[in-house]
Amino acid sequence: MKQASPRGLLSEVFGFDSFRPHQEEIVRAILDRQDAFVVMPTGGGKSLCYQLPAVIMPGTCMVISPLISLMKDQVDAASAMGLRASFLNSSLDAATRRDVRAQLVGGELDLIYVSPERFAMEEFVADLRRVALSFVAIDEAHCVSEWGHDFRPDYLNLARIVKEFPDVPVAAFTATATHRVQDDIVSRLGLRAPHLVRASFNRPNLLYKVVPKQRIDDQLLKFVQRHPGEPGIIYRTTRKSVEGTATKLCAKGIRARPYHAGLDADVRSGNQEAFNRDDIDVIVATIAFGMGIDKSNVRFVLHADLPKNVEGYYQETGRAGRDGEPAACQLFFGYGDIPKLRFFIDQAEDEDEKRRATRCLNDMVHYATVYACRRKQLLNYFGEAWPVAQVSGDPDGEGDTASCCDICSGDVERIDATRDAQILMSAIARTGQRFGVTHIVDVVTGSDTERIRKLRHSDVKTYGAGSDKDKHHWRAVMDNLLAQGLVQQVGEQYPVLQLTEAARDVLFKGTPVFVLKTRAPTKRKKTVVSSFDGFDEDLFDVLRGLRKQLASAQGVPPYVVFNDRTLHEMAARAPANTSEFSTLGGVGETKLARYGEAFLKAIADYTGQSDDALSSVRGKES
Repeated sequence: MKQASPRGLLSEVFGFDSFRPHQEEIVRAILDRQDAFVVMPTGGGKSLCYQLPAVIMPGTCMVISPLISLMKDQVDAASAMGLRASFLNSSLDAATRRDVRAQLVGGELDLIYVSPERFAMEEFVADLRRVALSFVAIDEAHCVSEWGHDFRPDYLNLARIVKEFPDVPVAAFTATATHRVQDDIVSRLGLRAPHLVRASFNRPNLLYKVVPKQRIDDQLLKFVQRHPGEPGIIYRTTRKSVEGTATKLCAKGIRARPYHAGLDADVRSGNQEAFNRDDIDVIVATIAFGMGIDKSNVRFVLHADLPKNVEGYYQETGRAGRDGEPAACQLFFGYGDIPKLRFFIDQAEDEDEKRRATRCLNDMVHYATVYACRRKQLLNYFGEAWPVAQVSGDPDGEGDTASCCDICSGDVERIDATRDAQILMSAIARTGQRFGVTHIVDVVTGSDTERIRKLRHSDVKTYGAGSDKDKHHWRAVMDNLLAQGLVQQVGEQYPVLQLTEAARDVLFKGTPVFVLKTRAPTKRKKTVVSSFDGFDEDLFDVLRGLRKQLASAQGVPPYVVFNDRTLHEMAARAPANTSEFSTLGGVGETKLARYGEAFLKAIADYTGQSDDALSSVRGKES
């Protein structure tokens, strides 16, 4: 046990001057040997909440981690800060597994990372009975709840922990859980009067946007080209769309690779490793690419298809900006995605499951289509109120609304589209409510198609009534009408449009219809966005290159050396000696000793400083 206070070790080991919100109370609860249940968003500092007590408390902390692909990076990151950490899973050969088991039983580890499947093995549980366990940390605890978005049956066995080791405290962590899911997790794990923490779900460094989905591969390419060299994740629904998007990005010179469950395991693992190590910039993935990511410098997360629920969407966007630096979260929304998701929902045999999935889908559509602050909607979903303006210019709001989302920043405007709505509705009615979106848009824009000629729809009164606007406009208006329940799609394979009762008031009484319209994006300057104003971008590039070089030599991801936030601060302050370098965020004693000299030399070379300062530093260190 280290004879130091939590605050002292926070600086000495982890390199931080102060705790983030809730971290200190969680640490102290664990040190008091109390069970804990923590809901804390990705990037909020969950790992420190169990790593710091693991350094202080005698014995070994067992961390239940969901994916073996994540464990090595977790151990690398802990080891880089001087913690005695290892993992035990099937990726290790028999000799290495024996060595790790010997270290575990011999009390030589602060942290041992294992999967829930490993804990289900009787041989491993027998080993644990010989170990002085300090406490158990369960990561991604929402996987234990059937009400959550990512239920995993193997997590149910974790209820055994409390029964097998009644004197060992248990701390469960998750980034996303409604109050209902929270209660379910606490009950299923058998936590004993746990210290409950629900940290704010607000991720102030993330900018949320929703844009109309049109030519999606072109839209994705343009976005990535506006963010050159920045790491990002693109989520697609199907394996086919993942492969197609990755191929098209590569054809345009983007360093991208696919990730989905259908790939050979070695290929999938290699693609993830390349992304983690900054060898590629973009990973295109299904939601199978999720919990296995601990990468801190993801600068954007794009959803090219509509997610099934808000919880999953929040979890996936949370993989951006884990280092606290600004990041973009953009959803491309098209109403055409909804029938596809409803088709899969209808395949479920359990009626309760169907209703739950339908409710979740409706919540997701509401998020994408309502003219209200995106951030506020996400927080409200998890039961958190936030006193920020609902829309741009709301005098009752507080805070920096421009950094919330596209609506608060004015990128989306609410326009009166009553006349356009009446044109579309009239076309639907006059063609017998028997046609889909494409045909109705062709009618109102006056398209000369074979189908229109054959059906004589050029004789319809609304034929060509909207020829002054392009088809993208009319599709966007139709999406809004569908989202507002004024029009509905009927049928599965070939859905047709029909008017709802609410449409009558629009057609015959002139009830106004307002729709959302996205302003065209302005060209983005080729600059790196950071919370450290005025940092030297060229110096940052030099430091990033050095980080990559050091990480490659050690066989670890670059963010294990230092994350982008630390490099941004380094490039802003240009420390000239060990004393100044040690005050950077994320620089503890181990990292100072391991990397300080190399980075100080790179900074000195860049700024033109003499080597005298570095020589004096080396003298003091020796």
